[in-house]
Amino acid sequence: MEITFRLAQAAVRKRPLLAAGLFAAALVAAGCTSGHPAAVRTAATTVHQEPASKATPPVTSTVEHWGSFFGGSNGFYDLHTSPVAVRLPGTVAEVGTSNSTEYALLTNGSMYAWGMGTQGQLGNGTTENSFETPVLVHFPRGVKIASLATDAMPYDTGLAIDTHGNAWGWGDNSGGELCTGNSSMYTTPVKVPLSGVTSLAGADAHALYDSGGTVYTCGDNVNGDLGDGSTARSRVPAKALGLGSHVVKVVASFDNSGALLSDGQYFDWGYNRYGQLGDGQFGGFSDVPVAVRLPSPVVQLAQGGSIWANGQTFALLANGTLWSWGANFAYQLDEGNSDAQALPVHIYPPPGVVYQGLATGSGTGYGITADGKVYAWGANYAGQVGNGNTDDTETPIVVANGATQVSSTANNVLIDTPGL
Repeated sequence: MEITFRLAQAAVRKRPLLAAGLFAAALVAAGCTSGHPAAVRTAATTVHQEPASKATPPVTSTVEHWGSFFGGSNGFYDLHTSPVAVRLPGTVAEVGTSNSTEYALLTNGSMYAWGMGTQGQLGNGTTENSFETPVLVHFPRGVKIASLATDAMPYDTGLAIDTHGNAWGWGDNSGGELCTGNSSMYTTPVKVPLSGVTSLAGADAHALYDSGGTVYTCGDNVNGDLGDGSTARSRVPAKALGLGSHVVKVVASFDNSGALLSDGQYFDWGYNRYGQLGDGQFGGFSDVPVAVRLPSPVVQLAQGGSIWANGQTFALLANGTLWSWGANFAYQLDEGNSDAQALPVHIYPPPGVVYQGLATGSGTGYGITADGKVYAWGANYAGQVGNGNTDDTETPIVVANGATQVSSTANNVLIDTPGL
């Protein structure tokens, strides 16, 4: 590429000289210069001294991912047991994941996707996969995206919010999770019929939308996922009960949902076989939000799970402590054993480590420190830990550096690494 560029530069420089020479010859032929050599030299020199233009190199940035995608006929796709870099054509503002696909929002409001596209979840108008190359998500002209669903997105489905507070969704919609009143698949983004959306999330075949502080839900509702007091599917927005109008963040996983209130209270609802609700009970489900009792207001949380055999939650509290509850088959709760916990338990990062960010997938936990170290622990059957093998890890280990964000859904994890 270097040789080609230099040859191109040389060709550009020669063209002005050639043009000047022809122009000077024409002047001589017309008798305008009387054939004076100085006049010809002056014309040529003036053109030659024009500065050559230099192209500004395009801005790019790097994210890293590992684990594997799954969807469609199920199975592991594009499996990596260690972090792999993905280049984006701009500066990354936010990253997000679904079970099958990963997404990056750039600071210019555009959005890119890579992974599986079998249900249109790449958002580029096709149903083709693109594991190696990020593709542009095709929003209508003039739409700029402000944020993504980072924890997390529905099965084979993408979600985003634009700068005017409109929610957009694309991909699989078999449960009606996009609130469009149907179950049609969309290969490019379609607007969700809600306004003032500030947070959104989804999993399996349901989705949650925080519209003006009130949570609306759509989709399948087998285990009370929608929180509207029923188990009936809804393809149009249904209001989650008992939350008031003070919600600031929503999260989701498999058949579970959660909402964080402005005062730090956390409510969740849905499936509860392994104590996912954190209310002291095992089994059953709740079709209305349930308050989780914690010793201090919640400032950050992550909800994980991908099937009936898993599902766990991590919460970082205002007093700096870290708590977890739910399934624990792979030591993902990081509390010293593999017993499921129906009440929140106090857990401890490695000595001297303080997590600034949290995420969790099917059965794996992730924490980011202020200096960008990424710790991972728990299930690793699809490389989710990122330490180069597929053996479960009972205690947190460092698997990446230089990260500012982390998102995980099912068996894949994505981090933003702006310094790389």
